[in-house]
Amino acid sequence: MSTPSEAGHDRFELGLSTIVDERRQLINLAYRLLGSLAEAEDAVQETYTRWYAMSRQRREAVESPGAWLTTVAGRICLDVLGSARARRERYVGAWIPEPLPDRTEWISGRAGGAAASADPADRITLDESVNMAFLVVLESMTPAERVAFVLHDVFRYPFADIARIVGRTPAACRQLASSARRRVRAAHTPVVPSAGQAGLVRDFKEAWEAKDIKALVGLLDPGATMTADGGGLVGTVLRPVEGSEAIARYLVHIADKAPGLTLLERTVNGRPGLVAQHSGVTVTVAAFSLGGGRITRIWAVRNPEKLRPWTEDGPG
Repeated sequence: MSTPSEAGHDRFELGLSTIVDERRQLINLAYRLLGSLAEAEDAVQETYTRWYAMSRQRREAVESPGAWLTTVAGRICLDVLGSARARRERYVGAWIPEPLPDRTEWISGRAGGAAASADPADRITLDESVNMAFLVVLESMTPAERVAFVLHDVFRYPFADIARIVGRTPAACRQLASSARRRVRAAHTPVVPSAGQAGLVRDFKEAWEAKDIKALVGLLDPGATMTADGGGLVGTVLRPVEGSEAIARYLVHIADKAPGLTLLERTVNGRPGLVAQHSGVTVTVAAFSLGGGRITRIWAVRNPEKLRPWTEDGPG
């Protein structure tokens, strides 16, 4: 039979176990809110710092540690998003969300404990919410819209809980999510089955390796756009390259300038993509969006700071 102090210790240890289990959920949430794994990890670390800064008595008094952590992490991310806007205005060239390797944790984090509301058609699944096209749309939202939308439509938190994070009424948060939803619909980002995308990306890879401009043009939508992100740390185009012909010629130019470039088929943000390596080092990670059986968008991340997960652990 345990003593009262032992029973209290057991309850505290159970709380610690819950806290550790929440980390994966928090990283999933923070990445979707911030579009950066590094910033997401920092936000989660700050969340834990605030948890452990409380006295043991205050921690034991928290009825739901998971809800507490989510609320704090959400507020931290909201603050980061506000300051990120100013930082990204000073960013050299285009800012693209940080690409993620093929790790099941990024698309399989459990949804929030709240029950789904009556609008399942508006729900975004976790695997859809991590693809690059979706993350780019999130970048067009205000910080409050993004937080309300991701928490509600992706992680299924009720607006009453979101209101405590955003600092607005539940009705206002509902309006924020609705506005964000309209942005997603206006972006026209249809989900293409992975098998179909994989075949098209493979054909694109082979045409690029062969420096076949005609084949590349045939695989690209005439109005296709390629955006590159070097962050001012590596050489790349600072503005999007538009049109199938211009993109094809630019890609062949890159291949000519970097002999020995190796292209690998890898999963990027849950979808088929390409990784370019030079002398065994990952130098570019490319994500794709498709439409009408052709490639409509290419996002090429070259900023080495954003390639850390690929450099440290190797792609997929």
